[in-house]
Amino acid sequence: MPNSPIFSTPLNWQQDYPCPVCHIGKISQMPMMEAMSCDFCHEIFTINLEQQQIKMPSREPPLIWSWNGVKWTQTKLGDVELSWGYGLAAIAFIVFPTTIIGITTYYFPPIPHDPVSWIPFIWTVLTFLSHLAIMVWILIEVYQIPIVAYLRAITRWRDGLIR
Repeated sequence: MPNSPIFSTPLNWQQDYPCPVCHIGKISQMPMMEAMSCDFCHEIFTINLEQQQIKMPSREPPLIWSWNGVKWTQTKLGDVELSWGYGLAAIAFIVFPTTIIGITTYYFPPIPHDPVSWIPFIWTVLTFLSHLAIMVWILIEVYQIPIVAYLRAITRWRDGLIR
């Protein structure tokens, strides 16, 4: 029943809301400020009550969430539109260097019984993994996936500090 539109409430200064960044803490109004902050991840948000949105100005471009009366929706990056071209570029960033090194290893193989003949294969795998890790890191940074906040919350839960 809590997700029912009957119980929906508009965004206002007097209520506490779940934090859209860490999903653990609650955001509430900061005293003597026209902003809200999270009690867990300590992010600060500016509010647009007319559009029922909050903005996280601590990063560029800022992340914006809309309040639908029950929960936060539609995370977006300020005025930036992420299109399919960015996905294609990310795939090319992962596949192209790996392919170049793999082809080089195929056409110029090491001497078969050399003690370091495994290096080209490992180099190709490491190229793929490092470029994939870069893209995952960028994805985490762009969408502000709170990995550190999750780990901190799990530690606090395990230590019995939160329920």
